[in-house]
Amino acid sequence: MAAGQRLYLDYNATAPLRPEARAAMADALAATGNASSVHADGRAAHARIEAAREDVARLVGGDPKLVTFTSGGSEANTTVLTPSWSLAGKPHAADLLLVAASEHPSVLAGGRFAAGRVRTIPVDGDGIVDRDALRQMLAEAGGRALVSVMLANNETGAIQPVGDVARIARDAGAIVHTDAVQAAGRIAVDIAALGVDTLTLSAHKIGGPQGAGAIVRASEDLRFAPLVTGGGQERRLRAGTENVAAIAGFGAAAAAVADLDLAGAWSQWRDAIAAIVGASGHATVFSAGVDRLPQTLCFAIAAIPAETLVIALDLQGVAVSSGAACSSGKVAPSHVLAAMGVPPGLARCAIRVSLGWDSAKIDLDSFASCWRAVLSRVAPGEFRAA
Repeated sequence: MAAGQRLYLDYNATAPLRPEARAAMADALAATGNASSVHADGRAAHARIEAAREDVARLVGGDPKLVTFTSGGSEANTTVLTPSWSLAGKPHAADLLLVAASEHPSVLAGGRFAAGRVRTIPVDGDGIVDRDALRQMLAEAGGRALVSVMLANNETGAIQPVGDVARIARDAGAIVHTDAVQAAGRIAVDIAALGVDTLTLSAHKIGGPQGAGAIVRASEDLRFAPLVTGGGQERRLRAGTENVAAIAGFGAAAAAVADLDLAGAWSQWRDAIAAIVGASGHATVFSAGVDRLPQTLCFAIAAIPAETLVIALDLQGVAVSSGAACSSGKVAPSHVLAAMGVPPGLARCAIRVSLGWDSAKIDLDSFASCWRAVLSRVAPGEFRAA
């Protein structure tokens, strides 16, 4: 890392914009026309959206006609978490929403379900959903439920057995959703192989722009009630004039990551960083016993608060994130780690390192140097001596 340069290791929060996405957005911004207009300018805008729709669908093995663009992953999740569905044109209601305890806050919030109609599925010490508990909850729901379990956790990287979850849920007659925001572009994602009814995506996690997301359905027969109503855009599933530039950037980023050519390198680099932070002998790596995203590492150094490490690394020019959520100026332990049974004191020390499309092997040396400098300043004496 040259003097003045920063080392960015927070791709799970947001990825740097890919050059392909920037170019696609610049082209779209240089044009004009409403995609709903019938004149040549409108048709050109519409064509940009449809090209992006194909690229996003291809990323997850979906049908372009079943891709609905939104303003981001949170809107996408809120939209599909609704009791109001139709199956082959007939009402198909869900009475209960069952969500894993380690879900993203946009799922834990329950979408459009009343608070009293949301149930939490427990997870084990590695953050994996308890499938026996799910079976019992589905039996109590009488099949009229919507199950939402994320494909990969944003904090720990733990990959959920969504295929198993989908089989259990569908056998009980439930609708199945997975938040694939963190998984897409990091591991192979195929909506048909997963067996889910819907999955959601976000552009900025894969090097697209912030402010664009998508819902992908597995079948035209199953439709959700729109969250945003008004015009007939997005096949009447999401009203409002489309953000053509953001959608174009989303499509370009999706096309650029489709081959997952960095996944093997990411896994090696992630493990190398784990070895660096574990050299003191005081590191705890979370979800280490299960399949994880190849580029995500969540760990804690006992007795060193997360905010201390994050700030110290930032001063060294390294961007990482804390495993703690900040609300109204108060730092609380991660709900993900709490659900996993991690003691609050250790959870408060958790930080996350995440790699991405612009990471390189040389970053390991830069991180190691910065990490040693940080420990020499903020760690207790017994850590520095290790």
